[in-house]
Amino acid sequence: MKYVVMVSHGTLAPGLHSVLKMLGGKDREDVLSASMEDGMGADDFVLRFNETIAGVKDEDEIILLADIIGGSPLTNALDVLSQRGMLRKTMAFGGMNLPMALTASMMKDTLDEKGLEELLLTESRNAVQKMVLALDEDESEI
Repeated sequence: MKYVVMVSHGTLAPGLHSVLKMLGGKDREDVLSASMEDGMGADDFVLRFNETIAGVKDEDEIILLADIIGGSPLTNALDVLSQRGMLRKTMAFGGMNLPMALTASMMKDTLDEKGLEELLLTESRNAVQKMVLALDEDESEI
């Protein structure tokens, strides 16, 4: 199985997980999340992450999405995956956002690794844009 595993500081990863459940219409066993909450140390996060991925088997693949490159959730998750010998079966991304997570969960089984990588990066980059607001003349004077 190919898993989408989201990690973050605070509640970003569980929040995105909740939205994916809402948009996907069901609780999918192939989407997992773990977060490092305020006051939680790295050891506690490692325990939480290990519990989160307990059902992942050695032959499975992981798309690891994290809030920021170099952050404790990502580096500790990668350490755990390294200890389990799973880095060769892991694609890791930082800068996770909803379009990236949604695309990963919906397209992970239909594209090869390179195609999925390109799509995830394109979708996440395209999602970050400045909105141009069309204001009525009266609104611009407020």
